[in-house]
Amino acid sequence: MGIFGDIGHFIMTPLYYAISVVLVGFHQAFSAIGMDPKGGAGWALSIIGLTLVIRAALIPLFVKQIKSSRNMQLIQPKVKELQKKYGHDREKLAQETMKLYKETGTNPFASCLPILLQMPIFLALFRLLDQAAKNGTGNGVLTDSMAEDFGNAKLFGVVPISDTFLNSHGHLSVQIVAAILVVAMTATTFTTQRQLMSKNMPADALSGPYAQQQKMLLYVLPVVFAVGGIAFPIGVLLYWTTSNLWTPASTTPDVVEPEADRRPQQRQQPKRQSREQRKKSGGARPTDKTTPEGDQQ
Repeated sequence: MGIFGDIGHFIMTPLYYAISVVLVGFHQAFSAIGMDPKGGAGWALSIIGLTLVIRAALIPLFVKQIKSSRNMQLIQPKVKELQKKYGHDREKLAQETMKLYKETGTNPFASCLPILLQMPIFLALFRLLDQAAKNGTGNGVLTDSMAEDFGNAKLFGVVPISDTFLNSHGHLSVQIVAAILVVAMTATTFTTQRQLMSKNMPADALSGPYAQQQKMLLYVLPVVFAVGGIAFPIGVLLYWTTSNLWTPASTTPDVVEPEADRRPQQRQQPKRQSREQRKKSGGARPTDKTTPEGDQQ
């Protein structure tokens, strides 16, 4: 296998166990209520259940990602001021920029964490399904017999969940279902990113360099998923589409101003009057209370 294969197997083995425990748990639950253990519906619902569990576990990271990304957009005017002020001194600019990030509770790397954590899970599910379909080999708690059922499971009795658009074995039904799921995955990716980027954001926060980068990703990511999606098994497409559908409904908080901008407003003091102004107004100071007859209380 080689050293790199051994390292990969060492990294993926815990993920195989974690994913297979949830997947098999849902499958056994659906089988217990009368669903066909070898049917595609039970395995498809198990994949959806796995997705929901993973998304629920990652909620804190997704919320942190969203807040950090929005803070990055909101503080762009201040970043521009620092660039103008310290543009000649890169070291000082870096120090002041990191200080601004700390004051506003912004982590520029937080937006990468959820997708970085999901990619190994995504790859593990892909490998789990691929090996089950090609070799009938189980990983984790997925036994070989269950792996064989998993690899041969068919949606609607005709569409294997291990097939892809490119590898449909000449079945038009597989290509149709795969195409629908690829379009759904692409559309939900675009909608999700657009909602996360612009929901409740002020107009000036959508025009800076960081916002332009986000807009570029808004159009690039769906294209990447559309091109790559034709090589994904239908079961994996179910996972990613369900994952995208979760985000807008449950993990999109309203915009919160950065910490540095939450300063208490100063109380406005009454304007002092000159002696002549007080004489013209009957001698009463701005803070004095007068009776209808003009007598001071």
